[in-house]
Amino acid sequence: MYEKVGGFAVSVERVRDYLKQYHMEGRLQEFEVSSATVELAAQALNVEPARIAKSISLQDEQGCVIVVAAGDAKVDNTKFKAEFGRKAKMLSPEEVEPLTGYQIGGVCPFGNPDTAKVYCDVSLRRFDEIYPAGGSSNSCVKLTCDELFEVSNSVKWVDVCKNWEL
Repeated sequence: MYEKVGGFAVSVERVRDYLKQYHMEGRLQEFEVSSATVELAAQALNVEPARIAKSISLQDEQGCVIVVAAGDAKVDNTKFKAEFGRKAKMLSPEEVEPLTGYQIGGVCPFGNPDTAKVYCDVSLRRFDEIYPAGGSSNSCVKLTCDELFEVSNSVKWVDVCKNWEL
């Protein structure tokens, strides 16, 4: 069905197929340039970096937590610990693909393994449209905040970031 890379089907095609159930597969954009970082994605889209919905992959006892936050937000350890009861610790590079289903630079909040729990951060709420990664280091998906919450099967909205407040 899909070419396998690192044990996983080619990620951008998995995301396209995943989005079909929401009739949003046409919103997946692929670029000829890298969109692997907030800055590169913002350049590829010609939008402000804050509109890039970055997927931050953090350790959890049962797998991982993916916090989707605005591109200008940083995880606040005090807020994170208050919400999750533990210190925020990023996944190691070796853990990212097995726990999120995607390679570094393409981690997105869609079609993740059952052990990956997605949470949307309130830092995104100030935008009508945001752009999470689309499963590769040169793709993204244009969504509203409510669409992101639904499509990602987010557990809930959280307030665990800093440095984004207006």
